[in-house]
Amino acid sequence: MEAIHDDTCPSFESALELIGRRWTGSVLQAAERGARRFGEYRAMINGISDRLLSQRLRELEAAGLIKRDVIPTTPVQIHYRLAPDGQALVEALMPLARWSMRRSGSRGTGRLAAAHRS
Repeated sequence: MEAIHDDTCPSFESALELIGRRWTGSVLQAAERGARRFGEYRAMINGISDRLLSQRLRELEAAGLIKRDVIPTTPVQIHYRLAPDGQALVEALMPLARWSMRRSGSRGTGRLAAAHRS
């Protein structure tokens, strides 16, 4: 058996680790559905804590998947949106989400797939 020596493996593993974290799929789905402000994300994602939502938004921003815009008003407003790489990731995940829904017998367990059922 031959060993795998592929330069893409570390990058792929890193991407899987990021998207596999709890609530990451929900945050990406909320962004795709139009959430812009923190409260909109919180309202769309049942059960996520403020601390964890803030952490996921920071991680996704650092990864270049979410854009954070600061609007200098009083009080300051912060808006989030999918970056082009985030939108591409959501589109790339859709076949996996559909596969997981078929595999689970359509029990409704896939958060990301719910946005794109057709």
